[in-house]
Amino acid sequence: MTKNMNVNGMSLAPGVVETIISIAAGEVEGVASVGSFAAGGIRAKLTAKPATSGIEVEADAEGKLTVTLHVEVYHGHVLPELAANLRQAIADALLVQVGLEVAAIDIFIDGIQFAA
Repeated sequence: MTKNMNVNGMSLAPGVVETIISIAAGEVEGVASVGSFAAGGIRAKLTAKPATSGIEVEADAEGKLTVTLHVEVYHGHVLPELAANLRQAIADALLVQVGLEVAAIDIFIDGIQFAA
């Protein structure tokens, strides 16, 4: 999001919601990276802040969010289950941490990585 969002008496700076989403997605088993690996590369590995590229967030008139998330996953995981786990983790994190409800979460699996 490119502007502040007001939720339950809080003002959230741009990037806060995306950071929550990135952290929640990164904790789901089978997720290799958020966003495309080519976009993040070594620079993303060296920074302490979670990557927010590959995450788009839009709020509707009722304040519910539509989230678009691009991820790369590890080989061997059942992709529909992994997408369902991502949706649940993101919806839970947003509801618990900032009180935001989600209308939809669209998951794009941009690549598969093989564990080293």
